[in-house]
Amino acid sequence: MNHTYSKLRAPLRSSLLPLAVALVLAGCASSAIVDTSQVPAAPAAFKEVTTAVTVSTAASQAQGMWWTVFADPVLDGLIAEANGNNNSVQVAAGRLAQARALAGQVDANRFPQLGIGAGATRQLNASTNNVAQTVVSAGANLSYEVDLFGKLSGAANAASLDASAREALLRSTQLLVQVDVAQTYLSLRALDAERELVRSTLQAYQNTLRLTEVRFREGDVAELDVARVRSEAASTESEALALDQRRAVLEHALAVLVGEVASNFTLASTPWSAALPAIPAGVPSTVLTRRPDIAAAQNTIEAAQARVGVAKAAWFPTFSLTGNGGYAAPDIQDLFKLSSQAWVAGALLSLPIFDGGRREASVQGANADLRIALANYREQVLVAFRDVEDQLATLRLLADQSEAQSRSVASSHRATALSGSRYRNGLVSQLELLDAQRNELRNRRQALQVKSAQYVATVGLIRALGGGWV
Repeated sequence: MNHTYSKLRAPLRSSLLPLAVALVLAGCASSAIVDTSQVPAAPAAFKEVTTAVTVSTAASQAQGMWWTVFADPVLDGLIAEANGNNNSVQVAAGRLAQARALAGQVDANRFPQLGIGAGATRQLNASTNNVAQTVVSAGANLSYEVDLFGKLSGAANAASLDASAREALLRSTQLLVQVDVAQTYLSLRALDAERELVRSTLQAYQNTLRLTEVRFREGDVAELDVARVRSEAASTESEALALDQRRAVLEHALAVLVGEVASNFTLASTPWSAALPAIPAGVPSTVLTRRPDIAAAQNTIEAAQARVGVAKAAWFPTFSLTGNGGYAAPDIQDLFKLSSQAWVAGALLSLPIFDGGRREASVQGANADLRIALANYREQVLVAFRDVEDQLATLRLLADQSEAQSRSVASSHRATALSGSRYRNGLVSQLELLDAQRNELRNRRQALQVKSAQYVATVGLIRALGGGWV
């Protein structure tokens, strides 16, 4: 009896040998240990402190509709058009569709594969005295790889995470396009206000020039006064034309963003009425979790981790089940008779013993991809916090600059009024009056530019926070 048991144990040991070898080799598969503590922790609060203390303008807005805080219907319409027609958004949506299709293909490997077929062959068979005969067949085949060690499920999970990353990148692209539309539009409206200011100043200079020319013909003033006013009017006209050129370029850029041909796109000049939203004091750093680019980086890390598992699973054996069943007969009328039935079933256990280091290299490559993904994620987080701090600092300093510029405008306006009075009373030359007017125009334009920068920086802060601060 012991002799019989020994005979039975011998084939059992032989059948378990490949599995034992696989387990030993799997232990040799090295994987890099990633120190996740190197990922920057979110600070309790941002370093920059805003002066705003309310959030009444933004608190009631739904997340994702951040542009409505500016209360500008034209801006609302432009962003809605860009959401549907922008080409960058369409490309990102197409890449998401590709990733989802690939995920579906990979996931399909986890399920049984069933197919049917039919055929006819002409063959020479020695058992029939070398008489050629035709054999017709019809049947079905079934194959299924048993996912014993999670290789198929790991690959499916990694592909699904890739699709999630693409979805986050689509949201990131949408946000970037919306930000570009808003900043371009607000810059254009600020330019409209500046153009109106310069045009009104040019009109005043032209009126002064006509009056000065009349006085020169009557002998009341010298030709030098006429030349000075004419020079100032021409210089201001040149600046107005330069502003027109800048507006045309911005309008063309806006056309591309909303997916229209620049030749067919026109945005009428209207007063600058968009509201500047108040930013809540102490914006919490946790809102960064809404940034789609960070979400995409997180999904990429998880996908890389899953692929490390897939690479390690290659050290284990694969176990597949196969089956074929159908009918075969020399005559088609006999094809589906009971006597023509044929079937075969099988199981296959396979394990490469030596592959020249291919699987080990695959594991090392997967671990390297994981380290790269973690480094990219860390960089993305650092850039995100820098973006927020940049915009908060910019807004704080622009608020101080706006206040100082307002004082400058008020003082230059007063200086122009006093110079005009003194000029009319003959106490100063026309040169002093022109200098005062030129200084006031410069200060007013700078005030508009600071205001425009505040709007652009506000949009930049919203982008840095992932689409809002509520």
